[in-house]
Amino acid sequence: MSEGGREISMEQAQEGMVLAQALSDASGTVLLAQGATLTAANLTALRRRNVESCRVVMDEVLDPAAQAHAEQERLRRLERLAVLFRATPPDSAGAELLALLQRYRQGGAT
Repeated sequence: MSEGGREISMEQAQEGMVLAQALSDASGTVLLAQGATLTAANLTALRRRNVESCRVVMDEVLDPAAQAHAEQERLRRLERLAVLFRATPPDSAGAELLALLQRYRQGGAT
């Protein structure tokens, strides 16, 4: 595992990425240890705690099983959005919100 890794924003962080160094909050409490693999749950918690960035290992190839799981999870969330917004008229603010959420879930800029 690379010691330095690469600093990325939490918007760029994805499930399956490995932390190159421990992630701490403003008071110094360790939130995730070095070598921890990011999951959907801990990404949500970190974003809720307003963590802005993390240092991840970039020289390791992600485990194919982890990549497949992350892709399945991404598709499940997109399908869930379609269900939640199924009755939204196409030319409404709700449709614009759906488009933004879909881009966000696909990893695109909002």
